[in-house]
Amino acid sequence: MEVIVLGSGVVGLTSAWYLAQNGHQVTVIDRQSRSAEETSFANAGQISYGYSSPWAAPGIPAKAIKWLVQKHAPLKIKPSLSPDLYSWMGKMLANCNYVSYQRNKARMLRVANYSRESLIELRQQHDLQYEGRQQGTLQLLRTQAQLDAVGKDIQVLEESGIRFELLDVAGCIAAEPALAKVQEKVAGGLRLPDDETGDCYKFCQQLTALAEQAGVTFMFETQIKGLRHEAGRIVAVDTDKGEFKADAYVVALGSYSTAMLGSLGMQLPVYPVKGYSLTMPLKDSDGAPVSTVIDETYKVAMTRFDNRIRVAGTAELAGFNLHLTEQRKETIAMVVNDLFPDGGDLNQAEYWTGLRPMTPDGTPVIGKTPFDNLYTNTGHGTLGWTMACGSGRLLADIVSGKDTDIDTDGLSIHRYLHTAG
Repeated sequence: MEVIVLGSGVVGLTSAWYLAQNGHQVTVIDRQSRSAEETSFANAGQISYGYSSPWAAPGIPAKAIKWLVQKHAPLKIKPSLSPDLYSWMGKMLANCNYVSYQRNKARMLRVANYSRESLIELRQQHDLQYEGRQQGTLQLLRTQAQLDAVGKDIQVLEESGIRFELLDVAGCIAAEPALAKVQEKVAGGLRLPDDETGDCYKFCQQLTALAEQAGVTFMFETQIKGLRHEAGRIVAVDTDKGEFKADAYVVALGSYSTAMLGSLGMQLPVYPVKGYSLTMPLKDSDGAPVSTVIDETYKVAMTRFDNRIRVAGTAELAGFNLHLTEQRKETIAMVVNDLFPDGGDLNQAEYWTGLRPMTPDGTPVIGKTPFDNLYTNTGHGTLGWTMACGSGRLLADIVSGKDTDIDTDGLSIHRYLHTAG
């Protein structure tokens, strides 16, 4: 079967890879000159299976109000007249209750656990060199209140079979020795030993090469204009290089999936949540993170690469604006300087921003649509790389009509369309 995948970020790329592994003839179309040039380019560098949690959680509305007036808040909302923003926010607030949180987190962990298995298998089969480390991640808690509140996450981790370690200050320092210099700022931590780290962009470039060797065709620098449909089926992709046809089509356009599906009459509540990162050269190995440290207070992740440190975080609701705001840059720089002041050279930091495709319930949108031969793999938010391999493999099996390895219930766009699926 011929399949066209729209988008070559890490999710579109893994979709194409696993579709090819299932024996399909795959073409990937993307407007950029290479894979992973947008949201996957300079993400946090963490593959955080156990940290797969929806932002919509009990207590978030009250926190969000406080964040609006804080200088270094993890969330900023740019005033807008966009109905899409307020519709999305309304749906997210509706999920900020305990029942919805438990359901959504369980769905996310289902995909994340499967993705972990899939990435391990992929790495065993192919020599992928992306500065990967399998040394876990540490969610750093600065206050006793955060320690007290971590119980709800631990309960879901236990139910989902995720290994974890609840650490005191000494335990945090044992896992991340550089924290000894700032131990007065640490109350404890939640360590997830099975989480991984690495450079997503390097991963994508290597997987692109493997996919090409497997027969996948990449059409870069190609603008996608829309999808043409007849009688409940997609019949062609319209681009600036002409029309292309296939037996099946996969929308993996991240935040831009919403407009593509909207043109077909489907309302997909995926909103671009703007995130920032900086990458700086390593200055003192002993003063740097060993793996990834996630500051729970500021929602900022600090990840060690071979000779660099990647710092990423903040969430800004500002539509498709890619301007690098100075205050957001200051926040991520402040956090890494506060916890790892000797680790990297901030004077040589390179800043970046990207749009993370977020659903209001945190769960990605994977699977069939009301169109017979149209599928989605999008809406992974901050966990695109974490869920990419599992999502791509699951999507490939759905397209192929195969029995899937995990339950697909609640993952497709049908949960928003109020129909079964």
